[in-house]
Amino acid sequence: MPVLDRQSLEFISRGAEQTRRVGMRLGALLQRSDLVCLIGDLGAGKTTLVQGISAGWGSLDQASSPTFVLVNVYRRPEGEKLYHLDAYRLSGAAEAEDLDLDALLEAGPLLIEWADRIQEALPQERLWVTLQWVDDNQRDMVFSARGSRYTGLLNDLRKHIYGVS
Repeated sequence: MPVLDRQSLEFISRGAEQTRRVGMRLGALLQRSDLVCLIGDLGAGKTTLVQGISAGWGSLDQASSPTFVLVNVYRRPEGEKLYHLDAYRLSGAAEAEDLDLDALLEAGPLLIEWADRIQEALPQERLWVTLQWVDDNQRDMVFSARGSRYTGLLNDLRKHIYGVS
């Protein structure tokens, strides 16, 4: 585990509901063109976190893993869209570029599960979330900001979770 700095935040979740609540706090902060990259093994909690992010962002749609369709779209009642990409089945960055990630980012926030598989196709500035399975009820989440927008986002998330900056 890396030593954390001001561009990083670690959170230990004690269950799926707590993971969703952290996601809800993050989702409430997202803006159009925000990129949240999720990495972690199967069962680490990526989709559970996305469920919270989607709900906190304001979508009434039920979030689920887009493994077979690649991209799910969640909508707010006003019509704004949040995109959820699963890169697990992509062969690499070239295939990801064919999905026109820039267009998705222009249209709304973009969440990518298994983002490490297509890292070369992603913008340098992003929020990187590493999830690790600890046991049946515990997950370790490390949020890492890359770029000034995401450093600010991480600081806001820290305030929402811990009440401190």
